[in-house]
Amino acid sequence: MHTLSAELADVNYCYKMVNSYTTEYVWQMRSQENERAINVHFDTVRLPRPMRVEYPRSPNELIDHWQQDGCFLIVRNFKDETLGYLDALPHSSQNLLWVANLVIDQPYRQQGVATKLLKSAFRWATEHHLGQLMLEIQTKNFPAISFARKHGFHFCGYNERYYPNGDIALFFSRTT
Repeated sequence: MHTLSAELADVNYCYKMVNSYTTEYVWQMRSQENERAINVHFDTVRLPRPMRVEYPRSPNELIDHWQQDGCFLIVRNFKDETLGYLDALPHSSQNLLWVANLVIDQPYRQQGVATKLLKSAFRWATEHHLGQLMLEIQTKNFPAISFARKHGFHFCGYNERYYPNGDIALFFSRTT
């Protein structure tokens, strides 16, 4: 398994990847507001049954991200099959690399592909003098939340109605 910078043909393959996921948990948001404080809580809630969730981003934005000359990485196996991709945009003024998409094709999940991509993104960020990585994750994407926390990312904020489908985005960051 090796990581490479994506070429245009790779981006076309990324369009075809299965990017939906199944989850048994969600981060449920509760907020309470009064004159003196705003309290926001996220609770991990087990769902009554596993839920299939469609990926919130349009694959049409991949070509735009690739053309912006940011960090667009793929992982291939020894058969030259593309297993997953990560695309991220540098925000130099904020000293961070913003990971917009981290997708592993369904047959290759839980095999270390996402970890390999993440390590390569950290190297890319360091080479470009960026001090942190930022991940955005749906509250429904408990597998990705668990992955981020396992790799040392810390919750640092949220945005209601962030995605086109109206879902909440959670933000996790880690210093490079």
